[in-house]
This record gives sequence, C-alpha cells and structure tokens, in this order.
Amino acid sequence: MGSLFFLYPQIFYCELIAFSKFNSTDKKVYFSPDINRNKYKTLKSTVALAEARVDSFYQGKKSNPKIIICLTAQQYKKYCSSNEGAGCSIGTPWGSSYVILNAQGMNTDVIAHEMSHIELLKRIGWWRTTNDIPQWFNEGLALMLDRRFVSEATPRERYRAYRYEWRYYTRNGRDLLLLKDISTMREFFLGDQKHVMTAYMTAGMEVSYWLLLRRDAGLQRFIASMQQGNSFEDAYGPMSPHHFKDSKKISE
Repeated sequence: MGSLFFLYPQIFYCELIAFSKFNSTDKKVYFSPDINRNKYKTLKSTVALAEARVDSFYQGKKSNPKIIICLTAQQYKKYCSSNEGAGCSIGTPWGSSYVILNAQGMNTDVIAHEMSHIELLKRIGWWRTTNDIPQWFNEGLALMLDRRFVSEATPRERYRAYRYEWRYYTRNGRDLLLLKDISTMREFFLGDQKHVMTAYMTAGMEVSYWLLLRRDAGLQRFIASMQQGNSFEDAYGPMSPHHFKDSKKISE
C-alpha cells in the first residue's frame, strides 16, 4: 500500500477512515468530528433518500459504499483529493468504495449522483467501468438521479428539458461537443465552467434520449450485455442523431 499512498493518497485515507477521528454509529456513515451529533439523524435521512433513488433507478441497489461526510475544505480535499464540488466517489479494483461529501453543500441530488457512479462500478466491475465505459455515459446516468439541473422525472419530459438546456449551452448546436470528445474524465472535466456544463448537458440529453427509446428495461439489458462481455458499443446501440456536425440532424 506504500506506492498507493504516494499515487493516490485519498484512497489510503478512505481505507483507514475507521481508524480516523471521524465518528460512526454503524460503520457505514462516517461524520467529521466537527459535525454536531444532533445533526447525524438528519444527514443520515438525506443519505437514505439518495439510496432510495438508486434502488428505484437501478431496480435494486447492489452497492454499499462507505459514506464520509466532511465539514471543512481541508477534510474534503484529504478524502476527495479535490476542492471542487459537494461530493465525489471513489472505487477500487479490490471492491472498496466510498462517497465523500461536503456537509456544507450535500443534498439528495449530490449523494444520488455519486452513488450512481458506485452502483455502475458494482454492476459492471472496476476494470470494465474504468476502461470501457465512456465518461459521458457514466455522468449521463448519474444525472438521471440528480435533479439539480433538470427536475422533470418522466422520461419524455426529462429528455425535453435536457434538450432545451443543451441548446442553450451549445447555442443551438453551434458550439457542439461531440460524445467522442468527452469520453474520458480528463476530456469531460478539463476546461472552463461552460465546457463542463456543456459536457454535462450533452451527456444528460444523450442518456435521457437513450432511456426514452429503450424504456424501462433498457438499462437492465445494457448492464446484462456488459456483464456478458459485450463491448460498450454493442450493449449501448446507435447514438442519438443530436451529436453530429450536421445542422439537419441537430434540428431533428
């Protein structure tokens, strides 16, 4: 674990969370020592609501990540290795998984988003998720449980709402981001805020359209196909017509 510490110290710290000063009553949710114990019940309720979303969307929750709730920026950076956002998720090749949250900004949407990443990792495996699943799909799925950008819950209305946002951020397709150009985490997040938001809306529109076409069992069929060893392209099927440099296709 020595080399792991130098390359990914946040994993090392997460693995040792039970031996830290963070408090836990169930060895599942760990609270910063700076969080008042009177808030534990409310914070756990928020986690439970997020778990219910994951359970419903994936038709049964199989992952069980440890939840680390930080209060200070220093704590969040230590366990998440980032100053950005209100939450992040970490999965390891040996099966451990963690959702790290900033108590100042955490809510059901943030937690459900991060839990979706861990659930997909659990279903498909660390290696295939890391190497075969494009980042736009991973983020697009997480957005289906995250109502910070689009609140519509039914598949058709959710797709329409993401299409509206996509048109706004891409100036109706003039500043198009191709899916192939946001396939890795670096490509997805490397850029200014407008780039990242355009990437999110592009992913959200594509995945909401995909789910609309494939209906309720679409995600389960995709997961089963990946588990059987098929490629992402074969399991996913054709891309939607929105992501091509063709104004006629964009307007469809």
